[in-house]
Amino acid sequence: MWQANEQLSNRGFFQTIAPVARDDLAQSLLLRVLDEVDYGLLVIDGSGRIRHANHLARHEMASGRAIMTHGNVLLGRTTEFTAQIQQAIEQALRGQRRLVSLNLGGRDFSIAFVPLSHPLETDAPCVLVSLSRQGACENLAVRMYARSQNLSPSEESVLLGLCRGLSIPDIARQHGVAQSTVRSQIKALREKTGCGSIRELLQLVNSLPAVVPALRIVSPMPHNATEYAQP
Repeated sequence: MWQANEQLSNRGFFQTIAPVARDDLAQSLLLRVLDEVDYGLLVIDGSGRIRHANHLARHEMASGRAIMTHGNVLLGRTTEFTAQIQQAIEQALRGQRRLVSLNLGGRDFSIAFVPLSHPLETDAPCVLVSLSRQGACENLAVRMYARSQNLSPSEESVLLGLCRGLSIPDIARQHGVAQSTVRSQIKALREKTGCGSIRELLQLVNSLPAVVPALRIVSPMPHNATEYAQP
């Protein structure tokens, strides 16, 4: 009888614990997935505090290039940036999607604010903040694609130069070779990839999956470690 009761007790215990363990596992995997996305992502709650920031978002806040955090609140590098961000968060919390473009010396840094709940729903209001994507040349998938197409190291370097928007003279100057050499390498690129033009090749590169480099730019940190990036 004692053994039977113990078995029943254990069964109830594991039935209670198993769903919790599965939920914890699912959450852990989800956070790891977010860290592998080539976009900075943050989740902000109804009080305006950062609930989670993936790796690229933490790196962006630590750099202070456009955004930062203080007291777990998302701020801009300037007072003007902060005002735009806070206004967009408030509107997103009311169910409105917003896109903010911050001018960084002639280059726009775009931030999308997407409500994760509806004002008429009972869920606690949250906002997904999506940052500008890393440059195509910084996408690890570009190098993976180069390997899959059997590109030589010099051809891969030319491809990365094209992704950065460099002209043939710029690439030739950077590599210390003649422009005719770069043209030959571009021809080889088109032949190996089956692309009829540079434009088609760049369109293909831009459609590659967004993969974060395996070697992280900053040392690994615990998930939700956002308060480290003080202005």
